[in-house]
Amino acid sequence: MAIEPEARRRGHQWLEEVYSQSPEREAAFETISGHPIRPLYTEEDLEGWDPAEKLGYPGSYPYTRGPYPSMYRGRLWTMRQFAGFGTVEETNRRFRYLLDHGQTGLSTAFDMPTLMGLDSDHERSLGEVGVEGVAVDTTDDMVTLFDGIPLDRVTVSMTINAPAAIALAFYVVAAEEKGIAPEQLGGTIQTDILKEYIAQKEWCFPIDPAMRLVTDMVEFCAHRMPRWHPISISGYHIREAGATAAQELAFTLKDGFTYVEHALERGLDIDSFAPRLSFFFNAHIDFFEEIAKYRAARRIWAREMRETYGARKPESMRLRFHTQTAGVSLTAQQPLNNIVRTAIEALAGVLGGTQSLHTNSFDEALALPTEEAVRVALRTQQIIAHETGVANTVDPLAGSYFVEKLTDELEEQAYDYFRRIDELGGMIAAIERGFPQREIADAAYEFQRAVDEGRRIVVGVNEYVLDDEPPVEIHRPDPEAERRQRERLARTRADRDAAAVERSLAALTDAARGTENLMPYLLDCARARATEGEIVAALQGVFGTYTEHPQF
Repeated sequence: MAIEPEARRRGHQWLEEVYSQSPEREAAFETISGHPIRPLYTEEDLEGWDPAEKLGYPGSYPYTRGPYPSMYRGRLWTMRQFAGFGTVEETNRRFRYLLDHGQTGLSTAFDMPTLMGLDSDHERSLGEVGVEGVAVDTTDDMVTLFDGIPLDRVTVSMTINAPAAIALAFYVVAAEEKGIAPEQLGGTIQTDILKEYIAQKEWCFPIDPAMRLVTDMVEFCAHRMPRWHPISISGYHIREAGATAAQELAFTLKDGFTYVEHALERGLDIDSFAPRLSFFFNAHIDFFEEIAKYRAARRIWAREMRETYGARKPESMRLRFHTQTAGVSLTAQQPLNNIVRTAIEALAGVLGGTQSLHTNSFDEALALPTEEAVRVALRTQQIIAHETGVANTVDPLAGSYFVEKLTDELEEQAYDYFRRIDELGGMIAAIERGFPQREIADAAYEFQRAVDEGRRIVVGVNEYVLDDEPPVEIHRPDPEAERRQRERLARTRADRDAAAVERSLAALTDAARGTENLMPYLLDCARARATEGEIVAALQGVFGTYTEHPQF
């Protein structure tokens, strides 16, 4: 029903009276990303708006309302808490703890040396082994990490990028030795190397050979691992580096299009691999902006996959994503407040239609989470799922003047970034020229300046501060974990067939000089118990290393 002209007139008159009394209020409201927010949205904001084009139905093009018709009425999102610390035995115990408390999927956090392609006994690994995640040097570590866990029934996510192909090889061989074929494995490995050069800064190789490894994984999984997602195209770390919602949306999707283009250049059919591409988005604290971001992402991906890349299968057009609540929104001050922040962010992810969710623990601004903090984080998801009623109907916010307008505006901003990136020669050229890095740095600076000047309130940090905060019990790393991991690595080196290791590394090096898919060679290295550091060093002998040119 249209709004009566007289009612519309009275509404506008009321707004004018409000602003005449307090004009500073008009400019005071904006999203956390700085997007101006008007005090009232009406049907006028959606004039000419076509529901068939913009919305459709859940499970149907353009998938704005969700990738599946029944959404959570059919199946709840996967509750997948990120976990990893110390040795593989310790992390295996945490995995089992989470599964015992109702978690429905595993998510693996690796330590910094593993993420950088370094063995635990490398000089640069000193003091970092097992501190921020679990140390995995060899296939033996991967076997122990998932000991007693049915890998053919539990889906596993692994957050690793530069050496992702090596980690996947370790995982496949670990499953193989349990009698589980690659075709039976379900899960995701992040592999999103472009966002490393943009935001997270963990790399082993220059961009071009790194992209070759990504495409090798996509090709291998398309043929051998039909239940596996070879890339989780990640906006999370882009957002954590300080990006706005629009920048996270644009840079993440453009990274995804770049991976698609490389796979097509390899000769793969779009519908043979696109259904197994997944995404990983941040759930920041601005509730409605995040919901609109997810809806815009689905619509853009569907349109581009169909109209630009020629996808025919609906599965190729459906953007499915994992969500993690925003680590950067957590505060070390008054950390229990983080439970509230996480709940709001998780709710945004659910109302935005996520397929998988990690909720941060309240103590993560201080240390790795304790078991109590992890349990509260998991219970947050379970309360949303079973007590709030928000999962009872599909996309309950559809048709909201504000949500639909914000969705459209974020979509427009994303396309503006696509245009600017294309003018620079594409995403790789833009990264090499520092374009996304500069955009993110500027956004991070502007946000922090707003906090420092008190224009943006962060509760417990620049307002509502406590002079004497009570102490919080935190997780403390086991000081012996590094020694034990080094001893484990030494035992593996002593027990393996050294000649077989050398042969597998030599074959990998020869293949790297050509154009063959490297996954079969990496699997051979994994079977021989070559270490991650040895494999990375062998590839660096052919590919070289990468040095970033800082942007200011």
